[in-house]
Amino acid sequence: MKRSMKVALSGVFTALSLVILFLTGVAPMATIALPATAGCLLIPVVVEAGLPWAFGVYGATGLLSLFLAPDREAMLIYLLFFGYYPALFALLGRIGNKALRWVAKLLVFNAAIALDVVLSVYVLGVPWESFFTFGPITPVILLLLANAVFVVYDLALDGLIVQYLRRLHEKVSRMLRGR
Repeated sequence: MKRSMKVALSGVFTALSLVILFLTGVAPMATIALPATAGCLLIPVVVEAGLPWAFGVYGATGLLSLFLAPDREAMLIYLLFFGYYPALFALLGRIGNKALRWVAKLLVFNAAIALDVVLSVYVLGVPWESFFTFGPITPVILLLLANAVFVVYDLALDGLIVQYLRRLHEKVSRMLRGR
């Protein structure tokens, strides 16, 4: 694919991701769902243009979301995990041992969660007490639930990638080549 097509494709998906992140101001209850959706838009960029371009889309979207995203927590979630994970998914998929691959994925996710909590408290001003609403066990329960949701998200992302490759890749590839 020509460089100009990669630039155009990246620009379109950056804009679409920003629109989705901008919608967090309209639908504040979708603080996690919309960044996850915006991150999924990296799938065509990874497949059609490659990993460097996908990380470029993540970087551009992340930088612009700092200024444009109305929901700061959604922007933080995008920056710390959902924005780059679909591209990282391709890299982690190269780990041959399935158990090791899952350990790496869970380490990345849990590091992102820990960083999100710290930044939420010290940058966004979320009170520490909000993490202990139901007592001292609350953070542990929330972390276990978040990990279970992450596993479901990872499996869904894998299925989404398979469906993109099966149903759309050839059509998009032909369109980008001008045929």
